[in-house]
Amino acid sequence: MKLNKSQWADFSLLLVTLVWGSTFVIVKWAIEDLPPFPFLAIRFALAFISLLPFLWFQKAHISKGTLLKGVALGVFLFSGYAWQTVGLQYTTASNAGFITGLSVVFVPALVIVTTRRLPSPGLLLGILCALVGLAFLSLGDRFQLNKGDLMILACAISFALHIFLVGRYAPQTNATVLASVQILTVSILSGLFSFLLPQPSLYFSSTAWIALLVTAIPATSLAFFAQTKMQQFTTPTHTALIFSMEPVFAAISAFFFAGEILTTKGLIGAGLVLAGMLIAEFTGSKNE
Repeated sequence: MKLNKSQWADFSLLLVTLVWGSTFVIVKWAIEDLPPFPFLAIRFALAFISLLPFLWFQKAHISKGTLLKGVALGVFLFSGYAWQTVGLQYTTASNAGFITGLSVVFVPALVIVTTRRLPSPGLLLGILCALVGLAFLSLGDRFQLNKGDLMILACAISFALHIFLVGRYAPQTNATVLASVQILTVSILSGLFSFLLPQPSLYFSSTAWIALLVTAIPATSLAFFAQTKMQQFTTPTHTALIFSMEPVFAAISAFFFAGEILTTKGLIGAGLVLAGMLIAEFTGSKNE
């Protein structure tokens, strides 16, 4: 079967999601030694440095408009990471996983507001399946509100806005420049918050260095370049559905690398998220 551009884009974004989910365990280990904001500052700085040679060859595409778009994307991307980092201190990991996954609903909501057009029934069914699957995968027997949940909600909205705006900006903007500027913005803001907020002592363990190197290139520079490039050929709603697979890949990697057990309920949830993505892929309109 020959894939069209849209299907190739969705497949590439699925690989990006696989990388993010697979690095979850090592990042979790690394931030025990290196606090989150310094970790993000160094991770995104290394990613930006890795893109500099490619940015040099694309320097003709650098303009004020492109820089402003890249900074805007970087602000929302950093906002997502920042709210998630702070919110996790005041809520459970299960609540955080589910609420962050609500971006799968927020993105199509933004599309509906801006286009004034409802998604197709197939796409709506895919979104519903993914949402129920995330609940099965992330939540325990009951959802109990915590004071950090609003912070995680802000994180989900930030990530949703990032996905939505990439969909708006990517078709008219050079992917290398747009990815580089947003990555540099996240690094600068993370470094700034590292100085403004009290931080525990930094310990550059071997685990931290491995995590920084692994996440800087495949999970940051390559991943955000791929997202920026491939969202030219697919929609923000499809992107959000594909990204909802991240906790599924994270659970699989935790099983293999950390010995964590995925329960029957978790397996059902993972299956529903996958089903939601496939339903949207094969029945939802590529223009939604």
